[in-house]
Amino acid sequence: MQVGIDSRAAIWYRGTGMGTYTYQLIRNIYLIEKKNQYHFFLPNEKFQGVDPLNSGVFQSIAQTKDKFWEAVAAENIDPQGMDIYHVPQNGIGLPKIKRCPTVVTVHDLIPYILPETVGPAYLKIFKQEMPRILSEADHVITVSQHSRNDLIKIMKLPPEKISVIYEAPESTYRQVNKEISKQRLQNKYGITDPYLLYLGGFSPRKNLNGLVKAYAQLKKELAKPPKLVIIGRHSPSFPPLAALVEKLGLEKDVLFPGFAPVQDLPFLYNAAELFIYPSFYEGFGLPPIEALACGTPTIVSNISSLPEVVGDAALKVDPHSQQAMTQAIYRLLTEEDLRRNLIKKGMRRAEEFSWTKTASQTIKIYQDICGK
Repeated sequence: MQVGIDSRAAIWYRGTGMGTYTYQLIRNIYLIEKKNQYHFFLPNEKFQGVDPLNSGVFQSIAQTKDKFWEAVAAENIDPQGMDIYHVPQNGIGLPKIKRCPTVVTVHDLIPYILPETVGPAYLKIFKQEMPRILSEADHVITVSQHSRNDLIKIMKLPPEKISVIYEAPESTYRQVNKEISKQRLQNKYGITDPYLLYLGGFSPRKNLNGLVKAYAQLKKELAKPPKLVIIGRHSPSFPPLAALVEKLGLEKDVLFPGFAPVQDLPFLYNAAELFIYPSFYEGFGLPPIEALACGTPTIVSNISSLPEVVGDAALKVDPHSQQAMTQAIYRLLTEEDLRRNLIKKGMRRAEEFSWTKTASQTIKIYQDICGK
């Protein structure tokens, strides 16, 4: 069976959940699958993580645009000769001419659910393309039962056309020495104090305004709380958040180190007192499961896919309630038994997810569609 996979997100979108998904999908398919022939359509850049010695595996495409969604939508890959073709980035880039059966991974329907929280270019592409993508694809993979329910309810997709295949923490997310982690962060980012951690972008749907306000309340209840460290590349949503921090007088307490490369994230999780992810909506939500894998006590929203992902291994709060958020942070900082219990549960929960399992279940879908 000849299988083509649009793998551009593994290079162009690395560091995001969708980029991680594509990267780990093709890496693990390559490592475990010996029967079929796989063609990973990649930009003309080096792909770290897959042994390139098997000549003929990689098809190459030219990089023509800097903006990811515009690039994958505009540049049409022709999967001629394939028995099946998979587009992992929400189906965007699905060829206009159908050469073979197709599979798409749709991670979420955020442009339909919270359109005000996504960029205008992506919103336009998603709304224009998604009806065609879902109609033409032979099968749809999604990353949570919650997203599957959204596809059925909002897009009227037949349930039998959708399979749920979970994402997973990468193998680098594991417990490492806390002091070594702190030393690395001190040397690179100048972080010297104990801290609470958030990472995952500055989109309004991430609810960072609520987090900062909850932290301001925490300062009134604890004499010397840890700092709040918010990791991420500064986007157009950053200036209003920085203004809120200044308005609340938290400039010395809320730290914005900026973008952190993937290799630094395990150290950031391990050195944190706790991780908090108060998002209003997630298709899966990789950061919480990464934090659990690192043995970091975690707080998440009690809505969308997040309760499904963390199970009973994290505290779950109403993201609309700053009081609930403050109370959860306070408990995790002051109740040692609760911390120890969640650390144990979190590491067990993280072990239930694996990229090998993701790849194996995806290969099974290819075989079922092709009858091979």
